[in-house]
Amino acid sequence: MRRLGPRPIAKALEGALPAARPAGLLAEVQSAWPRVAGASLAAAASPVSERDGTVTVACESGVWAQELELLGADLARRLDEAVEGGRVERLRFVVGSRSNRR
Repeated sequence: MRRLGPRPIAKALEGALPAARPAGLLAEVQSAWPRVAGASLAAAASPVSERDGTVTVACESGVWAQELELLGADLARRLDEAVEGGRVERLRFVVGSRSNRR
């Protein structure tokens, strides 16, 4: 069978990416964050660390950190439901570098 052109790489990566994701709560939260937070919030803030169920989210400005603090309990609950085993206890919002963003 002759192919007319290259196939998109997305199809090949669909099956490989879930297996390549690092294990741990932070990786699960980072994967679920855009879906749970929505596009606007995910563009302004991203989870960067986790310790004992507290996930630290780096925000691009103090205004975003303050706004997300108000939404924190709801976001934590939704993230807890989205990750396997439900281990997100609270979110902590800081202003800082988002260099770990994907």
